[in-house]
Amino acid sequence: MAELNLGAAAPELFLFLGGCALLLLATTRLSGRLLLHGANLILAGAALLLWLAWPAEIGAAFSGLYEVSALTAMLQMGILLATIGALSYSGDYLAQRGMLTGEYLALGLFAATGMLLLAAARHLLALYLGLELMSLSLYAMIALRRDDVRAIEAALKYFVLGAIASGLLLYGISLVYAATLQLELPAVAAAAADAEARGVLLAGLAFIVAGAAFKLGAAPFHMWLPDVYDGAPTAATMFIGGAPKIAAYALAIRLLAGGLEPLVEEWSGLLASLAVASLGVGNVIAIAQTSVKRMLAYSAISHMGFLLTGIVAGSEEGYAAAMFYAFVYALMSIGGFGMLALLSRADAEFEMLADVKGLAKRNPAAAALTLILMLSMAGIPPLAGFYAKLAVWSAAVGAGWTWLAVVAGLFSVVGAFYYLRVVKLMYFDAPDGDAPAVALRGPYLLLAAANGLLIILLGLFPGGLLRACQLAFG
Repeated sequence: MAELNLGAAAPELFLFLGGCALLLLATTRLSGRLLLHGANLILAGAALLLWLAWPAEIGAAFSGLYEVSALTAMLQMGILLATIGALSYSGDYLAQRGMLTGEYLALGLFAATGMLLLAAARHLLALYLGLELMSLSLYAMIALRRDDVRAIEAALKYFVLGAIASGLLLYGISLVYAATLQLELPAVAAAAADAEARGVLLAGLAFIVAGAAFKLGAAPFHMWLPDVYDGAPTAATMFIGGAPKIAAYALAIRLLAGGLEPLVEEWSGLLASLAVASLGVGNVIAIAQTSVKRMLAYSAISHMGFLLTGIVAGSEEGYAAAMFYAFVYALMSIGGFGMLALLSRADAEFEMLADVKGLAKRNPAAAALTLILMLSMAGIPPLAGFYAKLAVWSAAVGAGWTWLAVVAGLFSVVGAFYYLRVVKLMYFDAPDGDAPAVALRGPYLLLAAANGLLIILLGLFPGGLLRACQLAFG
């Protein structure tokens, strides 16, 4: 029985207490800017605590509820950095709409706390607790601006469908417990290998895959994602499209590669079907969109298809490739929605394809950064998006899933169309009417430039991060 170890959960405790402090500070006259800097300092402090206590071997804490390992640390570090990036991009956008408050920032920290717990869960109930803490915080972040009808509608859709997905996941967990009489993931894996009630176990697997697919936004469980991405404030959409995707990957890995690894032949077939559906639905429907936010929403569905392709491999190489893909996608997604937030004005959202026309003439720097993001999402070498797809393809082929890699490659060509359309509108079309010039303030320009540079560097030198992902499973 593992002993209680508060030090193992120091980042989560630090974040939670920091969120409570922000709620108290929200009652004072401190400006939203100061609170934002405070939130980022809290996140950076949690990242520092995680770095200083980076585990050298696998262990457990809280009587087996919490896993201490390099895998946990890698996932948690990615979540913390993605959260810092999303909040940093959001400053002006939130301030212009009266949303830069202690409540919004505290919800962001509480969501990050849930994601960290999800990444470290070694027990089915701990995993579910982290998932619900993350989800409830995200619902509230979307609906925080009570005079925004679109945001309220998006939050309600997300809440209702999210509750259904949570019910599916919880029911699947109950069936797995009925078949194995275990809740700790290593014990579940050991019992699942020779469980007598195999039919009950497979039914539980089906419900768990459905719940995890919803959190990933994989087709055909994607129905919430386009409406939520489009209706939510762009800052909230950016938050949802970043760190929670890494957390959803952690959910899938913990449940499937951890607790249900003996059923790899069964769940790999289910995930392969979801991957093909996601690649098809995401890439084909994205072509018809006139809203950049909805286009990026369907793009997210297709990217989840690539991520699932890595997990389908059922090998450490595939899991590591999928983790690398999750990190790169979070970086690209935050950058893409971040540009939309930075180019929006207090009286007008920058979210339609028509708004992109002639951007290269109105703001060459923003256009250049958007160009890097679009080409990387399309998988054009030598950017990070290309190497992420290459790593997933290589893992799938190595595990014998050549047909799935071919399907993913074909749909990647289809997806290149709508990314390159954005490039064409920016550089070769004239703006509609008297479109105003758009500018990026100095700090945000540096942030966006760092984002673009990181995408280039990860494409040119991917070995370091990919090797770290592989060691997390080694």
